[in-house]
Amino acid sequence: MSERLDPFVAAATAAVERCADEAQLLDRLEHAMRQLVAADDWLPAELAQPHPQHYQQYLLHCDPQQRFSVVSFVWGPGQQTPIHDHTVWGVIGMLRGAEIGQHYRRTPRGMQAEGTPERLNPGDVAAVSPRIGDIHRVSNAFDDRVSVSIHVYGTDIGRLTRHVFDPQTGAVKDFVSGYANACKAAT
Repeated sequence: MSERLDPFVAAATAAVERCADEAQLLDRLEHAMRQLVAADDWLPAELAQPHPQHYQQYLLHCDPQQRFSVVSFVWGPGQQTPIHDHTVWGVIGMLRGAEIGQHYRRTPRGMQAEGTPERLNPGDVAAVSPRIGDIHRVSNAFDDRVSVSIHVYGTDIGRLTRHVFDPQTGAVKDFVSGYANACKAAT
């Protein structure tokens, strides 16, 4: 894992140290993420294991100063997130399979889909942030196989209080995602 992940972590560290402008930061991270997900030969099997009922999030790296974290998201067949936000910037790269993301916005009558769904295939990269839009629902594009995406976020995302939104009312509920490898992540 380290011969692909280590250069990405180094690039992410340099980017957060040098880029005060979010647009420039996301541009650099998108470039580095494209390199990371260009080949699917580095993620250990134990960090790509699906759960039968819900998606899994595995911590791959957390910056010692918690300026960013790198995680793998593992989507079992047909699995999806609720409508949620991030409250920080993030860059998503598709490693294997495919996922579909639908952006939303809050309205007085609940959550309204915004734009057309976006499909990420292997090697594709996308960004989220409160500035450019970070409320969405993500689903595995496949009903018959596992998909894996790699994410970098502007904090330790597994410990951050974020929000899920009721689709009909827009009501907000706090959540903390945690990590499927929480015991290992603590070391």
